[in-house]
Amino acid sequence: MAIGTVNKVVLAYSGGLDTSVILKWLQETYRCEVITFTADLGQGEDIEPARKKAELLGIKQIFIEDLREEFVSDYVFPMFRANALYEGLYLLGTSIARPLIAKRQIEIAREIGADAVSHGATGKGNDQVRFELGYYALQPDIKVIAPWREWDLSSRTKLLAYAEANQIPVPKDKRGEAPFSVDANLLHISAEGKVLEDPAIAAEEYVFSRTVAPEKAPDTPTEISITFKGGDPVAINNVAMTPATLLFELNRLGGENGIGRLDLVENRFVGMKSRGIYETPGGTVLLAARRAMESITLDRGAAHLKDELMPRYSELVYNGFWFSPEREMLQAAIDNCQDMVNGNVNLKLYKGSVVITGRSSPNSLYSEDLVTFEEGTADYDHQDANGFIRLNALRLRVLGSARRKLTSS
Repeated sequence: MAIGTVNKVVLAYSGGLDTSVILKWLQETYRCEVITFTADLGQGEDIEPARKKAELLGIKQIFIEDLREEFVSDYVFPMFRANALYEGLYLLGTSIARPLIAKRQIEIAREIGADAVSHGATGKGNDQVRFELGYYALQPDIKVIAPWREWDLSSRTKLLAYAEANQIPVPKDKRGEAPFSVDANLLHISAEGKVLEDPAIAAEEYVFSRTVAPEKAPDTPTEISITFKGGDPVAINNVAMTPATLLFELNRLGGENGIGRLDLVENRFVGMKSRGIYETPGGTVLLAARRAMESITLDRGAAHLKDELMPRYSELVYNGFWFSPEREMLQAAIDNCQDMVNGNVNLKLYKGSVVITGRSSPNSLYSEDLVTFEEGTADYDHQDANGFIRLNALRLRVLGSARRKLTSS
């Protein structure tokens, strides 16, 4: 993109070394006004220093916003209604945060008349795709600046040299090479790269920050109940909570009991495999509870179809297609079956495990009278199974006869 083609750019800004260098680089390279946007998604750190750093670098318009409730209610909970797991294991903690950041960047760009947006994702990862698919879906004509695909600052040494040359403050404790890269929000925290790149070597305990080691978790189980309404959790132990507060509490309970650790080698959308260490304590507890709730409130056909749709839904979220029509279609189908997902699930949290101990619902499809081994009063005639089995066996019998003729000829 040529100099002079951009007037204002909204930068997704964390206040760290990378995005601070990007901020100055945008000013120098594009000679444009930079507006910073910092989102509090529950990453667990003070984001106000980002404001002071932006001011120090001459930024006039600074947006710092608490988006935790919107993040959980409009992104995390809808995704969990799908019981989404990428490649059967990953709870999509990083993936689900990007569409909200992208959406708010575009909204700010419209509010202030900016003609471009920028992010700090590298050219090897998934996040560049997630951010930019979001931008283009919401503002097709927006200009996107991805510095890591343009500049020659290809190492941390070069970033530090650029920072020093441009009087960008870098704390002394940040000058050494970080042992791994971290991404965090209210749903999870991830670590990857550097000392974690060899998938054959176990992650050291210092990598983990949200969970105790399962073997060091309390010897007494923590017993809790989660109340659901319309497919979403609304209370813990009968105490009503907002979405963000509830997820925060589940993180605390799960983390204290060593729940939610995952060491995963995944397939990135850009074509390579990567190893990540994830901690998703609250999400792990919530997924187990949700499936238990659905086990008694969803019809078999709906439940099985949901499980068939889930891998496709998860892949769309992972690859950055949150705002795609196909994800929205799947969401509508999934949400359509959630009106009966109401009730309570009892769980036992113990040394890294989540154990379901009970579930109840005013909309339960479970019938003790139907399933009992004793004499029941339900409308079920054992003799009906004769015809049911014979009809289902018909094609197998025909095939078996044909095969027998084939082998005997």
